[in-house]
Amino acid sequence: MVINLSEQHSLVSNWVSELRNVDIQNDRMRFRRNLERIAEVIGYEISKKLESVDTLIKTPMGESNSKLIKDQPVLATILRAGLPMHNGLLNYFDKADNAFLSAYRKHHPDGSFEISLEYMSCPSIENRILILSDPMLATGASLVKSIEHLREVGKFKAIHIVCAIACTVGIDTVMKAEPAATIWCGDIDNELTNKGYIVPGLGDAGDLAYGTKMQH
Repeated sequence: MVINLSEQHSLVSNWVSELRNVDIQNDRMRFRRNLERIAEVIGYEISKKLESVDTLIKTPMGESNSKLIKDQPVLATILRAGLPMHNGLLNYFDKADNAFLSAYRKHHPDGSFEISLEYMSCPSIENRILILSDPMLATGASLVKSIEHLREVGKFKAIHIVCAIACTVGIDTVMKAEPAATIWCGDIDNELTNKGYIVPGLGDAGDLAYGTKMQH
């Protein structure tokens, strides 16, 4: 299942337009905050899908029957670009466990690249809901490889993928590998360059959020 939050106009489509806008992108704090806000909205929507339990709560004036999330999800993200969206999800799922992966594109002189994953810190994900964030779903290769590594440590119950902008190519790649996944995105673009960048996209989310990096 793929859910595009820009299909209907809302604040999300406003925030996506600011992420894309070259005249606004130089404000790194605003860029990070817009990613965070999109993730917060998606987190709220995901919370509606989670199983709840009726719980009796004592108040200063009596008792209240409340619906609470039955099991906390595991929030996972791909360093470093995924951190703002991860923070947005963590703002809402503040009791969740967290996982971090270092999947990145390792570029070669001929312009090709491979996905390198050198680090993973992860709690138990056995039979748990996994929410994996990465702002740009381009080719889908890094997300698929990250999910494969997560599967090595446990069999999760379900997976939600959270991104700001997704490309149709990457969506197809992920859905073939994880047909039961739910992909939540701020918007969807249809084109990839030969170097694997989304068009019109927004550029390199990690660089825009945290500054340019040296390639090794």
